[in-house]
Amino acid sequence: MAFGGKSGCYYVISVPSKPYRFMGDLGLGQYKTIKDFVQSKLRSFDENGHTMKTLFSLMFGEKENVMYERSSGYRIEAFSYGEVEDRILRRARTLSKLLGDIERGSVIGLSMDNSLDWIECFWSIILCGYSPLLINLRLSREMVERAIADCSAKAVISDQRIYSVKTLMQDAIGYADERFSLDTFGTEILVMSSGTSRHVKLCAYSAEELYHQIKGSYGIVTECDLIKRHYKDRLKLLTFLPFYHVFGLLAVYIWFSFFSRTFVELRDMAPDTITGTVRRHEVTHIFAVPLFWEKVYEQAKKTIRLRGDATEQKFNKAMKLRESLGDSALGNLFSKLAFKEVRENLFGESIRFLITGGSSISPDAMRFFNAIGYHLADGYGMSEIGITSVELSKKPSVLNACFIGKPMDGVEYRINSDSELEVSGKALARYIIEDGQRRIINGGFFQTHDLAVCENGDYRILGRRDDLIVGCSGENLNPNLIEPELLLPYVNEVCLIGAREGDRIVPTLVVSVNAFISAEKLEHLDRGMKAKLEEMHLRSEIGRILYVSDRLIVGEEFKLNRIRLREQLESGGFTEIDPFTAADTLDDKLAARLREFFAEALSMKAEDIPDHADFFLDLGGTSLDWFGMIGGIENEFSVKIPAEQSAALSTVAKLHHYLSEQL
Repeated sequence: MAFGGKSGCYYVISVPSKPYRFMGDLGLGQYKTIKDFVQSKLRSFDENGHTMKTLFSLMFGEKENVMYERSSGYRIEAFSYGEVEDRILRRARTLSKLLGDIERGSVIGLSMDNSLDWIECFWSIILCGYSPLLINLRLSREMVERAIADCSAKAVISDQRIYSVKTLMQDAIGYADERFSLDTFGTEILVMSSGTSRHVKLCAYSAEELYHQIKGSYGIVTECDLIKRHYKDRLKLLTFLPFYHVFGLLAVYIWFSFFSRTFVELRDMAPDTITGTVRRHEVTHIFAVPLFWEKVYEQAKKTIRLRGDATEQKFNKAMKLRESLGDSALGNLFSKLAFKEVRENLFGESIRFLITGGSSISPDAMRFFNAIGYHLADGYGMSEIGITSVELSKKPSVLNACFIGKPMDGVEYRINSDSELEVSGKALARYIIEDGQRRIINGGFFQTHDLAVCENGDYRILGRRDDLIVGCSGENLNPNLIEPELLLPYVNEVCLIGAREGDRIVPTLVVSVNAFISAEKLEHLDRGMKAKLEEMHLRSEIGRILYVSDRLIVGEEFKLNRIRLREQLESGGFTEIDPFTAADTLDDKLAARLREFFAEALSMKAEDIPDHADFFLDLGGTSLDWFGMIGGIENEFSVKIPAEQSAALSTVAKLHHYLSEQL
């Protein structure tokens, strides 16, 4: 069966000649199995003390293993653990001089995107005897400055931003001729929460907690052979999750660098860059937030749809057949054979394990990835508790139900009388700082405020308690269970909000759609939305449906920020779409032909091109797409469109008006 779309761009690659290990060697030193290798590393960590010094020495123990890869033109640059260790030691010597006036033990901020420089500066801070504050670049300057003040940070190492305290640009921290002497190490790492609440928390992890985080991962290795599988003797992680976030720091960087695996740099978040990087570097593991998986899923559906009705019907038929085969071995075989071209046009065949975490994911996205032959599992953790579980079942039925698995070794879960998940264990943050106040959380049960259920020892998250909304009849409504069911055709995003109107709270459904949706389509969507609510017995529970042209997830957000959205709704900050004021649709042969030009340039269907949608801002076109399309229009209509006017003619309507005058 054949599916898929345009093939990705592939580059001729070459790796510099270095003393790296050869094919057939998994980079396990003297050990023959991954299990023995992991046990040995953990035993050494235990015997030599749970310190940052021990962690550093063990992390850079396998010096010939490739630690970091990045694309450089037509080549792939590769850096071994030994090389990176040398770079860190030389950089630390320079940093120690630049921070010579700051007392050891102080907090030093690190404000950088994922890169080899981030890793080098992170360890340089610790080697110089300081505690790094990992600055969340997604947060506002005001929130970051508040965090800097809360922990009394004395300086920040930055790759771009300037802060109120002493700021060192990372380019200024060069490589000294001599290596730094390993005598004093910092003792803690401060991680910032994601900022979706009103207050940013700072969560402190010492080497003791990091030891238990790593030790907990051993159970994953022993229980799930998929997560430890290599491809061509290599295990490579895509650096999608930011290292400054708890998931990127612990589940990606700390876990896998401790066992000396390889990280692949992702230069930007463009879809072609992501899929091209994965295929070019033969990435095996991707850990990401639900928004990422859902965007990939939507793009894959679009690609299949553009291949024509026959291909789309064939794909849908195959999906139904795969679902009917359930958890059987025949079902897995069918996935591998039937969806081969789909995988080739996504990430290729090197992928071994995918994890989603951080918020709820739509069941449709989970089913898609697990049906086409990949393995996407849900994991759980928080800034305050680290990573505490991941679903290890191989059964698609379990994975697709979005279970988060059983608690890892050394972690205990329990559900209290309010149906909230509580977590305890030695891997939790040592303490947190909130509004300048320090609070110890390690040692007891931490209230996550996440609603959860447990089925046969397997846990599933149902949403946040503070997200619950009281419906019009007084019943509690859980947005996390309702919203995925309302992602109907023409809907970009949907959020259920309890908005204050006077002295009452009105459950309001905010539905984000394309700004240029036709009145006919909007009316069709409205009917479908109300029918779906009726089917879910929620028609009388929702007080209002608001259709808006605004995106609900904006900027660097990776999930719905319900507090911001509620404030935006209550202040009248959304751009509401009224079907009766929708833009008029042009109805002649010229307009129809221009829509065809737009559709061909953008790989879309002509009927999906709104007359007033901007080629660049609304439809995602590039300058190369644009100039290629303009050339075709000039040839067909025998007109010349001056370059200085071209940029102002970026909609079907504007081009229609211009050509009507010229013709």
